[in-house]
Order: sequence, then structure tokens, then C-alpha cells
Amino acid sequence: MTASFPQTLMGMPRGDLLRRVGDMRQLAGAQAFELSDGNQRGSRVVRLYNAAGLDFDVLAERGLGIGRLAFRGVPLSWISPVGVAHPSYLESYPLAWLRNWPGGFLTPCGLTQVGSPGEENGVPLGIHGRAANLPAYNLSWGAEWLNESYTVWVEGTLHETAVFGENLTLKRRIWSKLDEPRLWIEDRVENHGFDPTPHMFLQHINLGFPLVSANTRLELPNHTTAPRDEPARHGLERCCQFDEPTHAYQEQVFYHELEADSLGQVELRLFNPDFNNQAGLGVSLRYNKTEYPLFVEWKMMGEGLYVVGLEPANCHVEGRAQERLRGSLVNLEPGEVRTYRLEIGFL
Repeated sequence: MTASFPQTLMGMPRGDLLRRVGDMRQLAGAQAFELSDGNQRGSRVVRLYNAAGLDFDVLAERGLGIGRLAFRGVPLSWISPVGVAHPSYLESYPLAWLRNWPGGFLTPCGLTQVGSPGEENGVPLGIHGRAANLPAYNLSWGAEWLNESYTVWVEGTLHETAVFGENLTLKRRIWSKLDEPRLWIEDRVENHGFDPTPHMFLQHINLGFPLVSANTRLELPNHTTAPRDEPARHGLERCCQFDEPTHAYQEQVFYHELEADSLGQVELRLFNPDFNNQAGLGVSLRYNKTEYPLFVEWKMMGEGLYVVGLEPANCHVEGRAQERLRGSLVNLEPGEVRTYRLEIGFL
């Protein structure tokens, strides 16, 4: 059997590789550009790509989320009809987030509110918080040798602040390596204020066709599962199985409590064994359970809304008021820092 291109590169000394290319951008790189049409105008994007077949766009105006993502030419993201809308188009009613949400491979949700809209102390809390509509400051990107490993990366800082209100920052770094079908996301959330501040955080990973099909399965470690509501209760037995696109499908949300390994890590994957004549296609997640204690599954089998959400989180998705009633709301003390690291693999 002929070796794949990434396998050919593995173990090749840096000097030998550089003798074979005019510029490393031939194999991997980071390219910045700006969208200019329609509601996307003014949106900064950094494209990262590597020789393992990863190619994805990091959206600087959208909380450093990931929009389009393809692996070896196969698109994996679910893209909403909205497109990469600039946050200036965000409207101000409780569900307005849905009119401005591009979908995409990954949307950051938080930093002080996740899930259903509500209100606390007269302050409106929109669906999934503000993070996905925050533009990045100090945006930077690059591609460089780190010892014998060639790395492509992008990073920046989000500010969720208000006069007389919270003062949180999220510093995010996303990177991948030359010959690995993986990417990493590292987040550092800090409370710069002088009072304890609610902190809700969820990674909204949105996977679509052709990865998602009636034959796709969600593979989890040992776990217990609870439905969010009555529609999910009816679908509990088939929560890890999926369907053909269904008219008027009602979304189902499940809370999975995953068993960690001896290192405190959990690993799961969404896998379609029938893709490309049984060659298979999948996405895996690996992270520390102490950082993301809950795994949320969003199952949406609608027509056009045909998407599976894989969502590591430190909270549920029923909003801040309900999280407080549960007794599970995280608060960041003044000066406190929380870090999160997520590894995403492609099969």
C-alpha cells in the first residue's frame, strides 16, 4: 500500500524537507484576508492549512470561532443560511443571536451566559451570550518551526466588559502542525474586575453532511445521560444515533456525564463508517474533564438544519438563572484565571 503524504513527511529532518520546497507555504501556512460582500463586509479571517489535509477559517470578528473547515477536501462544518455576518448586524431582542449566527465548525459561547435567554437583575441575557459576536484584539498569526515541528497558529483576545458590569477577557490560541490531522484550541479566561463574576463557557462544535448521515454514530466512553426536556426524553434511547433529514424536526439536547481515563481526560468521536465506500470519516474530541465537566449533545435532524452539535461545557444550556438555581453556576473571583484546552482530531 502506498504511504499517504503526511506519513511521507513524518520523521523527515527539517533540513531534508527544506531542500525540497521553495517556501513552507507550499505545505502549510496562515493567511489573513477580509471579507467584502453583503453582511460579511469587514470581517477579518485567518486561514490555516497543513499537509495533513486540514484547511479552516478562523473568524476574528466572531469570537475567534472557526467557520469553514475541510479535511482532505471534505467539508465538515454545518454552515447556516446567515453566513459569516459581521457582529454590527446583531439585533437586540432575546433570540437575535440566531439571526446573526454563521454556524461553522466552532462557535464560542459565554463568557457569562450560555443557553436559553433570560434576565437577571434587570439585565437581559441573550441566547448563548456575547462571545460569538466579540471582535478579537491583538490579532496575530504565523507559521514557524518550533524545534523540529512546523506549526501554524492564530491568536487574539476578546473583551466582555461593561461600565458598572463584568470585566472578563478570553485569550485564545488555535494551532495545528505540519503533518498532523489535528488542531488544538487553548483558552485563558481572566476576571479583571473587583467582584466575583458568573462564568459560563461552552464550545459549540457544529458538524454537518456528509459526516452526518443516518449511519453516523456518536461514540462515547462510559457515561450516564440525562435529557434536557420532554422532546429529548422521547429520543433518549437513540441519542447516539441519527436519522435522515426530517420535516418539522424538534431539536433534542442531551447532557452526558463522561467517565475520564486515568489522566483525567475524556475522548469521544462522531463517526460515519459508510463514508466513501466504507473508508469512514470522523471527528474526535479530547479534553480534561475538570475543565469541561459536562458534555452537551445537540441533535438537530431538520431539513436544512441537519446538524449535530458536540459541546464540551462547564454548564448546562438553560441559561444563567437556571444554572444558579441548580447550584452549579461557576463564579470567577477577582483576578481568577481558568484555562481550557481542547484537542480535535480528524479520522
